[in-house]
Amino acid sequence: MIAVDTNVLVRYVTNDDAEQARRALALLGGEDGVFVAKTVLLETEWVLRAVYALAPEAVRKALLHICGLPNLAVEDERAVNHALDAYEHGLDFADALHCASSPGAEIFYTFDEKFVRDAAKCGLAVKSAHSI
Repeated sequence: MIAVDTNVLVRYVTNDDAEQARRALALLGGEDGVFVAKTVLLETEWVLRAVYALAPEAVRKALLHICGLPNLAVEDERAVNHALDAYEHGLDFADALHCASSPGAEIFYTFDEKFVRDAAKCGLAVKSAHSI
């Protein structure tokens, strides 16, 4: 099994450098199993959204495509899937991944009031740390 960095995934999605995109495709479509850390997915979402200005739905579709590649193994796939579901409903991907990666927690506290509001729309137990 091999592992890949964010820039490999970004080249695969954006094809903004033809030679690197070809190599990314070779890595992701090769015979070796490919491991992707959830932190790599987190950074990929940020790069596609902040640097390439892709809309959240386009970013989500790209991440779903990547995660669905047949030879790819995603770290904590359950958490990533939960985060992608919440992301689809408007929660920031990083915030969604934080919550999904805390399965034993009864409540997730934050000072980010937008996170609290958006999480409530997704049915997540996120509360304001201002209320403590």
